[in-house]
Amino acid sequence: MEMAMASQIDVFHECFDQVSDPRVAGRTIHPLNSILFLVVAAVIAGADGPDEIESFGGEKLDWLSKFADFEAGIPSHDTITRVLSLIKPAEFQKALLQWHSHLCELAHASSDCDSKNHTGPIHVAIDGKTVRGSYTDAEKSNAIHIVSAWATEHSVTLGQTEVDSKSNEITAIPELLDLIDVRNSIVTLDAMGCQKSIAEKIIEEGGDYVFAVKDNHPKLCAAIADYFEMAHNEGLKDHGVRTITTLGKQAGRDEERFYATCPIPEALRELTDQWKGAKSICQANTCTTRGDKQSSDVRYYISSRPARVREFSNCARKHWGIESMHWVLDVVFHEDSSRLRTKNATSNMSFARRFVTTLLKRDTRKKSLKRKRKIAGWNTDFLEKLLFAA
Repeated sequence: MEMAMASQIDVFHECFDQVSDPRVAGRTIHPLNSILFLVVAAVIAGADGPDEIESFGGEKLDWLSKFADFEAGIPSHDTITRVLSLIKPAEFQKALLQWHSHLCELAHASSDCDSKNHTGPIHVAIDGKTVRGSYTDAEKSNAIHIVSAWATEHSVTLGQTEVDSKSNEITAIPELLDLIDVRNSIVTLDAMGCQKSIAEKIIEEGGDYVFAVKDNHPKLCAAIADYFEMAHNEGLKDHGVRTITTLGKQAGRDEERFYATCPIPEALRELTDQWKGAKSICQANTCTTRGDKQSSDVRYYISSRPARVREFSNCARKHWGIESMHWVLDVVFHEDSSRLRTKNATSNMSFARRFVTTLLKRDTRKKSLKRKRKIAGWNTDFLEKLLFAA
């Protein structure tokens, strides 16, 4: 057991050796890998920022020293902040993802990690989240906006990039696509990411897409809506529309979800031919009932996938998984309360939280993520299991 643990610790350091140390050689007393190990372990155990990471280190110095070099003691919160602001986010992300891949290889029999148990394309949801506490101006208008890619089957963030505001999300998405591999994937995006250039990039890189269409493409949105309205009136099957309806409960509400999809009709070709690889149009209608109150929401989509209604319904539902992850970041990790905004520090801490979310979800015990963080802070055996065990 101890030999296996030592091997896994070695792999951890091999992954993080790839992160360049930007500090001046000869003027550092804390090894970079030790600081990064401290950050990851502390975030799992409930630390929400550099101050709390330092405090965790002070309380757990003997335990931490089993896995990394802390001969110089625990770095100060200022040192932790400075390191997080200097290291390159892309390298930090790569190291964490490689570490996660290693854990998945160890747990190859687990359905959570074993890609061999998954057939068909992988679903990747791309969406943005504003870190609301990261503003610097009085109007709070320049908070950092982070765009991330979430592999829903594995509950892992594949990559992320940051911009100064939500309005720049369109420019961030192509940068994010350069960081991840979308081959054999279905990429879902909300209306802001519904752009011809992004569709072309996804197709050229070997992926597929399902894009929500709204008023930023008014002619296309109206044409899809008109076609489905006609099909509903004249007969869905007569117009090649495949449908499925699901019933369920969510947070005390009754939900009826209606999904429809069909191959792109000839009448829409003039509009849809501008979208590389487009093969189908889709509709999702959600009717929610709580007591005597009822509400409905209709959304339209364009997709490069064939008209498979069950596949589309899964994609539409799974896209909300990234919204669930955003909720976790705020409620469990208090991300919106973080005032950290120093160069790359916000991005690196944000990705560390996403990575820790994945580790916490790998543990199958029926406890909330918040409770698991507390247990990891109390019980280092459980913390070790999250960090190293298959």
